[in-house]
Amino acid sequence: MKSRLNSIPFLLAIAAICTVPITRSQADPIPLRDFLKFDQEPMINTSVNTAGTVYHGHDEISTIYGPGNNATQPVYQGQFMADDFSDTVSRPVVHITWWGSYHGAGAAPQPPVQQFLIGFEADDPAINGQPSKPKAPIQYEIVNPGALTPASGTFTETPTNVQDINGDFIYKYNAELANPFPEQANVVYWLKIAAVVNLPVGTPVPPPPGFTNWGWHNRDYTIKDTLAAPVSPGEVNQGTPNSPIWHFQDDAVQGSLTYLPAGTGINGQIIMQNPLPQNYVDLADGPQGISNFSKDLAFRLYTTQVPEPTSCLLMTIGLAAMASFRRRS
Repeated sequence: MKSRLNSIPFLLAIAAICTVPITRSQADPIPLRDFLKFDQEPMINTSVNTAGTVYHGHDEISTIYGPGNNATQPVYQGQFMADDFSDTVSRPVVHITWWGSYHGAGAAPQPPVQQFLIGFEADDPAINGQPSKPKAPIQYEIVNPGALTPASGTFTETPTNVQDINGDFIYKYNAELANPFPEQANVVYWLKIAAVVNLPVGTPVPPPPGFTNWGWHNRDYTIKDTLAAPVSPGEVNQGTPNSPIWHFQDDAVQGSLTYLPAGTGINGQIIMQNPLPQNYVDLADGPQGISNFSKDLAFRLYTTQVPEPTSCLLMTIGLAAMASFRRRS
């Protein structure tokens, strides 16, 4: 009787897990652990219309510069890019994928990024004809190069071997967050990603050519993000059925950013100024006229996987059989 009673709570717990809804799964650098919850694909080898013209998109600068840890009070300054997002799964963001390139690197190679600042921010909604924008940061962290393991706070850089219209190679990035972001379903947030570059003391900002100058790549607007939350206006087609221009919520924005690593208050460490909406660029992101549309950025958000209903059913049956066997024994 004791064995039977002990098995009941365990079976009930497994059944409870099975009721958790799941969306579409997709492989990740840590397979069988993560699944995709928001997906704005990159513009790479994209045929926009029936003419067959292929576009590779373009990047907007998102890099901040500072004197590094050698300074008494390091201060990083530069430009940032940020984009809004919302999905239907109330589970933490643990992994991020995004795309970008080094501006001007087609002529002369630049040192690779050694740190990225990744920030999640609340939404300042659109009002009186003014577009939405990010407001006070909720949380942020610095990720460093390294192998991807759960909560490692590391990122990888992988070349796509595709060049944009400026001749700069596009790279794919993956990062495991040391501090998962506790996202709630159907709430609009902003994601900010900026390269963090250490300069020799006395180097002007922005620095002269030859230093790292990284930019965030734009979204492939011909592909609908079926995982986006049904917020208003949400994921909408601003084009036509034959030539879609999918766009989520409001514009991606660019502004100035000051980052102070020292200190404890989040609001005192990240200071954003003048975030302005950004548009696509004619002939880089599409045919003449695409510049009339506000741009989105290319990124994917992942959360931890939960057992699928079929797996849960098999697990429950197996545990029930084990419990029955123990009772007979």
